[in-house]
Amino acid sequence: MLRINHHIQIPENELQEHFIRASGPGGQNVNKVATAVELRFDARHSPSLPEAVRHRLERLAGRRVTKDGVVVIQAQRFRTQERNRADARERLARLILRAVVVPKPRVKTRPTRASIERRLTSKARRSRVKTLRRGSPQSDD
Repeated sequence: MLRINHHIQIPENELQEHFIRASGPGGQNVNKVATAVELRFDARHSPSLPEAVRHRLERLAGRRVTKDGVVVIQAQRFRTQERNRADARERLARLILRAVVVPKPRVKTRPTRASIERRLTSKARRSRVKTLRRGSPQSDD
């Protein structure tokens, strides 16, 4: 059971793990043992997630989610299967926890009159400086 918070728990049968050969550190061991973990979680069809969390998770996962709604996390940071497995599960839990948080809606605001005036005076000042730099063309009579 992968515990996300006290409301959301994901049973083991919803998680699929595949062990693959990792790149990176490990010496000769890296060529012999499949220590990297590919963790798959079918978010779109999971009964453990509320609908709103499911949509936010798919948006947050970005390129880690397939077109079928399966979140794929690869972990190969460590030299052992156990640590990579724990790392993949932790990363999935953090991703789902981020999806649980409902984003605060943005409230449109208008600029204050003072800020508009400051902007316009600075534009006028720049315009004046550039006009003075231009000067008049000189003729060779």
